Amino acid sequence: MKSYFVYILASQKGGTLYVGVTGDLAHRATQHRDGAWEGFTKDYGVKRLVHYETFDDVEVAIRREKQLKKWLRAWKIALIEKANPDWRDLWPEVVGLREPD
Repeated sequence: MKSYFVYILASQKGGTLYVGVTGDLAHRATQHRDGAWEGFTKDYGVKRLVHYETFDDVEVAIRREKQLKKWLRAWKIALIEKANPDWRDLWPEVVGLREPD
């Protein structure tokens, strides 16, 4: 079964945030990290994967992405800090370079 991911990237702890959805989190996070696309994340240096959620249904994932995009910044920060208080970059474990803490 295919998984879908809603993710939050940050420029740094407490920095600029970006919310997205994808069917391949490792690939998409690497693209953001490498600045593969012109646009918001490249312009603002938003490369650190700080939060993600996994879904089995793409429509549910898209609804969650839209929900998070409407949230107040403070709510997004609270969501990140609940599971990742240090805003650790989760990219290495997502691409298999490090075991999850």
